[in-house]
Amino acid sequence: MITVNDIAVEFGGTTLFSEVTFAINENDKIALMGKNGAGKSTLLKIVAGESKPTRGSISAPSDAVIAYLPQHLLTSDNCTVMEEASKAFADVLNMKNEIDEINEQLTIRTDYESDAYMKLIERVSELSEKFYAIEEVNYEAEVEKVLKGLGFEREDFTRLTKEFSGGWRMRIELAKILLKKPDLILLDEPTNHMDIESIQWLEDFLINSAKAVMVISHDKTFVDNITNRTIEVTMGKIYDYKAVYSEYLELRKDRRIHQQKAFDEQQKFIADNQAFIDRFRGTFSKTDAVQSRVRMLEKIVPIEVDEVDTSALKLKFPPSPRSGQYPVVVEELSKKYGDHVVFKDANMVIERGQKVAFVGKNGEGKSTMIKAIMKEIEFEGKLEVGHNSQIGYFAQNQASLLDGEMTIFETIDQIAVGDVRTKIKDLLGAFMFKGDDIQKKVKVLSGGEKTRLAMIKLLLEPVNVLILDEPTNHLDMKTKDIIKDALRDFDGTLILVSHDRDFLDGLATKVFEFGNKRVKEHFEDIKGFLAHKKMESLKEIEK
Repeated sequence: MITVNDIAVEFGGTTLFSEVTFAINENDKIALMGKNGAGKSTLLKIVAGESKPTRGSISAPSDAVIAYLPQHLLTSDNCTVMEEASKAFADVLNMKNEIDEINEQLTIRTDYESDAYMKLIERVSELSEKFYAIEEVNYEAEVEKVLKGLGFEREDFTRLTKEFSGGWRMRIELAKILLKKPDLILLDEPTNHMDIESIQWLEDFLINSAKAVMVISHDKTFVDNITNRTIEVTMGKIYDYKAVYSEYLELRKDRRIHQQKAFDEQQKFIADNQAFIDRFRGTFSKTDAVQSRVRMLEKIVPIEVDEVDTSALKLKFPPSPRSGQYPVVVEELSKKYGDHVVFKDANMVIERGQKVAFVGKNGEGKSTMIKAIMKEIEFEGKLEVGHNSQIGYFAQNQASLLDGEMTIFETIDQIAVGDVRTKIKDLLGAFMFKGDDIQKKVKVLSGGEKTRLAMIKLLLEPVNVLILDEPTNHLDMKTKDIIKDALRDFDGTLILVSHDRDFLDGLATKVFEFGNKRVKEHFEDIKGFLAHKKMESLKEIEK
């Protein structure tokens, strides 16, 4: 279907990758993997036609539709959500308008024998053949179905897109892509800013309704659920596995073991022959043998062992001062903005040392509850923060609150006190900010780097209640695993707002579900909660 032919990307004397060739077939669901900086997003942009390779080409059928969702959107407009999403059908509607215009001209013109008249007949025939081959669709109903699946309410359809946050605008772009029913969908981190229910809807769509898909994502569960093939970009080349992500990890491990074995054998072979050459160089009777081995060594193609990302995040939260038995107690709590009720009569008891998850659709009150705990908003009812509760709070926009003009070092230096001041470089190094990197200004950092820096700030004060609102956005899988391990070992109380099932799995032991203006307590982990939710939704379908 679509072929990537021997492409290379070079800039500033550096080769990002070269001689990359692969085909994308119908119904391929591909995970594009590799460490940060390997060139995944660049490769995705080239396939999308957004960027050009230094060498090589992309070939695709002339009628192939390729749709691309970038990681960051810069669009801004004055359409409603419904109008913007309906732009997915612009080509079809334009075709219909052109057919109507030509037919009108054919009825009023009288130059039946002219070339111009014949050209109009040819054009309307060509357009009609295309138009009537498209199955009849109720466009408004299609738009509504996709928007609702992605979490929009009916009252949102008439709101202007500029009223929505970046995450919601991303969903509108995603809706347009899904409505086009393209031959290939390219997605760069589509699940950032999505709640669990929307991710499950997207998974279902990509598995059952999409054709070919290529996705970059740090959501391990999402990638495992939707893909059947993994392409790894590493050290300037690719490896193509007909396997889902978790199988690919095992296959990659085997590949590296074999590479290392072959590399070690080759190094021994080179060393043995070099020792022979050094020993008998200048010995007349061995001249031919020496020359033969020199020529043989010159022809050897060195075996490369693919790099393993050895940068490690050694993350440990400081010991927690002991808090009272119940750090957070909520009784009959209600919050509304004007006539809009976020939740009412919420009750919640969180015990010392418990790790709980707040889940539910966006806009149902998870962040509002956190703001109430932090005493950032007014509310009705009772909320008590327990004796000696020292709260550390990581807001959803924590990374964007950093001062872009300060360097990485200055950001930490200004809040460090006591002995920590002498260990700032070690601390930054533990978070993969090494060498000259620490003099970089915050404004040039990636989303993941800013998140890591904001996490360091949180570590500098001993706390016994940690509240984290979407802490894993922009973090790669390895960093997420390390932070998850540290949170598992954290001896205080943890409140987590996250849509990342894999991150919550094995971490949260109790779930508070926000929805329908209520807060419901589930005494089970995230796997149990999701299984329970799917049973509920089946009952709803049966009703």
